[in-house]
Amino acid sequence: MDVQRLQAAPTTPLDADTALVPTPVMAEHDLLPEPPTPAAACSAESSPTAVSAPAAEADHGMEDYRRLQRRLIVATACATALAVPITAWLFDTATALSLMVGGVAAMLYLRLLARSMARLGVDRQSVGKVQLLVPVVLVLAAARIPSLHLLPALLGFLLYKPALILQVLVDG
Repeated sequence: MDVQRLQAAPTTPLDADTALVPTPVMAEHDLLPEPPTPAAACSAESSPTAVSAPAAEADHGMEDYRRLQRRLIVATACATALAVPITAWLFDTATALSLMVGGVAAMLYLRLLARSMARLGVDRQSVGKVQLLVPVVLVLAAARIPSLHLLPALLGFLLYKPALILQVLVDG
């Protein structure tokens, strides 16, 4: 009988709307605060000080993202600049040229992907597909241009992966 009285009597205003039922264990992502939405930041109920703190955090987060984007592109350029002379020394210049074209395509791919990710949440709800054209155009160019070899071009394109792994290890 005491248990029924405890369940019926709310202890806080929030308890009045919710029933006392066991809840499942919360996942880690349930504990993280949700990012502020532009509509919530511009609502009339929020105070100017409440808006400035999330806006400052968002600006700082975007600056960190831009810095990471630049580091990834520079690391890919460095990996390409290191791999091309080694390839030219071990193989021939046509293979090194194909590797360099693939490396440049990788940097273009990263730039387009980063631009698409930056627009996520502002303009769009999903990531764009434009960056997927880069490897397709690379394969088509390797098929059409006789001096461009397919395998070295694809390996050059994949040079962004070691740069990405290097950034994870450096940041991590």
